Amino acid sequence: MHSSGDLLADRRYAWALGAAADGDHAGACDLLQQVLERAPSWAPALVALGDAHAALGARGAAITAWEQAAQADPGGVHGAQLKLAAFGAAPAPASAPGEYVRALFDEYADRFDSHLVVALSYRGPQLLRDALERARASRMQPFAFARMIDLGCGTGLMAAALKDVAPHIVGIDLSARMVEAAARTGLYEALHVADVEQALRQEPAASVDLVIAADVFVYIGDLAPVFAQAALALSDGGLFAFTVQKADTHWSLGPDLRYAHGADYVRTLAAESGFEIVALEEASNRKDSGIDVPGLVCILARA
Repeated sequence: MHSSGDLLADRRYAWALGAAADGDHAGACDLLQQVLERAPSWAPALVALGDAHAALGARGAAITAWEQAAQADPGGVHGAQLKLAAFGAAPAPASAPGEYVRALFDEYADRFDSHLVVALSYRGPQLLRDALERARASRMQPFAFARMIDLGCGTGLMAAALKDVAPHIVGIDLSARMVEAAARTGLYEALHVADVEQALRQEPAASVDLVIAADVFVYIGDLAPVFAQAALALSDGGLFAFTVQKADTHWSLGPDLRYAHGADYVRTLAAESGFEIVALEEASNRKDSGIDVPGLVCILARA
């Protein structure tokens, strides 16, 4: 847990989180106000206070608390900026703050696989593998990739799904702890702690046969820069494969603080970046509260 530097404030913060988890949001508000009397600019408590007010339907109070949190945490580690945007109180940023994503997955690393696969019924890697196999067959090409870049590699689930057809895999992730977990699999030729767009920019032109991103673009709204860099890194005929949550139009930030993208948006970016659409299929790669989250599985070929 992040510390305020005040032991009593930290204890009351922990009690407040427990109260909120039990559905006692009024009690959480009271405790968090006590925390903030001792640590007035502590961003985690301000974010939690905004969450509690939002749960109680107090929109104005929630916005005020998140705005104060955003001022106290300009790097966006605690997600206040995203919460304001999802609440309609600020424009949605083009992507989630890097520090927010890094902190989220550094804390998530130890339980990532069990929570994702068991609790959320995550099936992104298998959906992508199946779509890639069909794509290769439709183009009368062997189901094999000499060199693959795994964007947002996490603990290595995507590499595990393709290890028999991709002998040389490079993994990229913002979270150092995720990269450490991926390294333990022994599936990667190289691993880098980096932003996906920046990492692609470092790749030599036409040096990759497959760029893949499983459940990664939920943290990026504007995909145009990533499309452009993927197109440069891929060889002619190379594939760009990814999943997205499905939006009705363009892209948007949802209440779950994850971005969704529309099929027409993907088609537009593909045309602008020099990709041919091989597959654009509706499929859900995970559940939320037991309900399938609408999504798209996309396979593009470098023209």
